[in-house]
Amino acid sequence: MKGEGAPAGTGPLGNGARGQGAIASPIAHAARLVRTTAFKLLAAYLVVFALFAVSVIVYTAWHTRALIQGQVADDLDREVVGLSDQYRIGGIQRLVYVIDRRTRRPGSSIYVLSNFQGEVLAANVTDLPIGLLDKEGTRFTTYNRPDDPVAKSHVAFVQTMFLPGGYRLLVGRDIEERDTLRDLVARPAQWAVVLIVVLGLAGGVFVTRRVLKRIDSMTATAETIMAGNLSGRLALAGTEDEFDRLAHSLNAMLDRIEGLMVGLKEVSDNIAHDLKTPLTRLRNRAEEALRTGRTEDDWRAALETTIEESAGLIRTFDALLMIARAEAGQGRATMGDVDLTEIAEAVSELYEPLADEQGLDLTVSATPTTVHGVKELLAQALSNLIDNAIKYGRPADGGRGRITVTLKREGTDAVLTVADTGPGIPPADRERVVERFVRLEASRTRPGSGLGLSLVGAIARLHGGTLGFSDNGPGLVATFRLPTK
Repeated sequence: MKGEGAPAGTGPLGNGARGQGAIASPIAHAARLVRTTAFKLLAAYLVVFALFAVSVIVYTAWHTRALIQGQVADDLDREVVGLSDQYRIGGIQRLVYVIDRRTRRPGSSIYVLSNFQGEVLAANVTDLPIGLLDKEGTRFTTYNRPDDPVAKSHVAFVQTMFLPGGYRLLVGRDIEERDTLRDLVARPAQWAVVLIVVLGLAGGVFVTRRVLKRIDSMTATAETIMAGNLSGRLALAGTEDEFDRLAHSLNAMLDRIEGLMVGLKEVSDNIAHDLKTPLTRLRNRAEEALRTGRTEDDWRAALETTIEESAGLIRTFDALLMIARAEAGQGRATMGDVDLTEIAEAVSELYEPLADEQGLDLTVSATPTTVHGVKELLAQALSNLIDNAIKYGRPADGGRGRITVTLKREGTDAVLTVADTGPGIPPADRERVVERFVRLEASRTRPGSGLGLSLVGAIARLHGGTLGFSDNGPGLVATFRLPTK
């Protein structure tokens, strides 16, 4: 019946598809492992190590063979000299007698003695190549043993020597032991190379899988971050290896990026909040001037107010631009040796009349100090600190206050402090005060945009320094610390 057909995927085609998928998955995984840089490096090291091992084995075998060959040649030389001495002492009969005795020993050398007509006088081998005795010297040759039941052809290294009277003497050694030794070295060496390759591949797969696992984890975290979750961080294995060091550096970078993104959002919110009021006020005053202005003095007053408000907005945007440039590190290219003492004295002298007008005594105490930085930015930072002290450094009782600018060296750091005798900053707000547009004065009756200390903090970070605040009892101490090296 039509309604009773096999469910989809349960027939041969369906099983085949699942089977192909099951087969394809390991194949794809293996192909992925092979494509990794770690596996390629391990494979390259394995090839180099295998070539090195083969070279060592081949050299060892060759050197061993050459050593045995030299030893055999030396033995043949000594034996030939000894037999020639026997011939010189006792003649051909004594030589035949000595050769006959030596051939009876187990494992004896190869001996052939013939006269000038080619008749064999003494020998313990047969089937020598024709003409072997016609030339002096050493060579390899084949021979048979008369007592060998298998009639197997053997290989020997022989030396031929002509004796007085036309006699010819051949002495040799069987080299099967050398070949046997070569085989004993070659077979294990071959298996050793195979074992090296197999273990190297297995180790490569193992190491590559571990590396790939760490990389997959990093990739998954990166994808999470790219999806918008800036709080994601790379996992640390705690082994302090190169992956942990990389993860630590990337996490620090992500912390910095997250901080910048949060700061950007806060800046955007603060700009929208803090600049909306002066822009609205500027527009309202312009509209009021259009509605109520009748005389030239009315128009002039409206224009002067508009210019004053515009100048304040320009100063705010200039401060934001300087903070952005400082945090981007754009000033590092123009850094040089700067006399911080000269800056402290010049800026203090500039603000001394204003401080006196506000009921503050401004004094400076500077130790000659040189730092590496941008002179204009360092002067701007000190100006902001002194300006902030002038605004908020008056004692709470309304009496005459004091501002002290101090420059000294502490170890390898230059420490510039600006201390006042005002109400100070509560400890809970000392970190928040360097944020953009933060003003602790709720009424905001005094001029300012809340960017002065933010700019000082950005300049300190640009120069590798820090900005901190502490209690002056009463008052505030702003500490601007810079490295001198």
